[in-house]
Amino acid sequence: MKPPDTILLDRHQVASLLTIQECIPAVEHAFKLRASGAAHPPQILGVHAPHGGFHIKAGILALGHSYFVAKANANFPDNKKKYDLPTIQGVVMVSDAENGRLLALLDSIEITIIRTGAATAVAAKYLSRKNSKVVTIVGCGNQGRISLRALLNVRSPEKVFAFDIDADVAKSFANELSKELHIQIEVVNDFRSAMRQSDICITCTPAKKFFVTEGDIRRGTFIAAVGSDNEEKQEIDPFVLSKHKVIADSIEQCATIGELHHAIQNKLMTRENVHAELGDIILDPGKGRKDENEIIIFDSTGTALQDVAAAAIVYEKALEQNIGQRVNFSG
Repeated sequence: MKPPDTILLDRHQVASLLTIQECIPAVEHAFKLRASGAAHPPQILGVHAPHGGFHIKAGILALGHSYFVAKANANFPDNKKKYDLPTIQGVVMVSDAENGRLLALLDSIEITIIRTGAATAVAAKYLSRKNSKVVTIVGCGNQGRISLRALLNVRSPEKVFAFDIDADVAKSFANELSKELHIQIEVVNDFRSAMRQSDICITCTPAKKFFVTEGDIRRGTFIAAVGSDNEEKQEIDPFVLSKHKVIADSIEQCATIGELHHAIQNKLMTRENVHAELGDIILDPGKGRKDENEIIIFDSTGTALQDVAAAAIVYEKALEQNIGQRVNFSG
């Protein structure tokens, strides 16, 4: 008997099959499964390169069908300027967790971008103030764009401040998204002043030295720190984490490669000082925001379970709609 074919999907095909609106509840469900003990802990392997790095993230989820997903990503922040290549490049392998059959190979760019934005939205839903009106986005690339698009599914801000170290990128962000999302977006040169006026701050940069300090944050702010996905990256002063409520996507992973890693390294926190994982808050929202004045930081390193949730949507829709190239690898 001929083995079933494997589906191959490029970036544009993946993008056509995955929306932020359907990814948000899927990612929320993945966090909930993990917190309830219905999913094994995701795994990660990182390897540094001279001008960037590689990581492999893998996990299993039972989503009607049981899927194993492994994502191998390259992350090279200077790619656009040096080679006109994306910062993130890679592939997502989707397998049947019951028998190991290779179901699909997917370009990883859109899955990584969208599932990360989805996690930010889920965290904001549970941890930001419901009446949040002002948002600051620091880092206006692909992740900044999807972060704002995702956020508008759970909150209704009236004004957005946009900052990027490349002013042209910030201007492009503002011009594009103000028209698309029908919201006021102001490009700023001073992100600190903007943050002090904001209810929600999302940082999505490749910074290797923290730039958000205690004096930049007003009472009640929710911060989603999205940029740190290896132990060299850092956006938030470890002192800030030690003074306020920290929610991790995965405590184990954040302690290794996230903002938490730097707080632990500086002996300002231990893993036990983390208030909760995001999945715990989803299971029991009462563990989240206690009052309007709390400052809450979401340490978002991106877990493999988010990749499984997103990749499963793409695979099932590609199968249903007969999209993608079919290849028989083992025949």
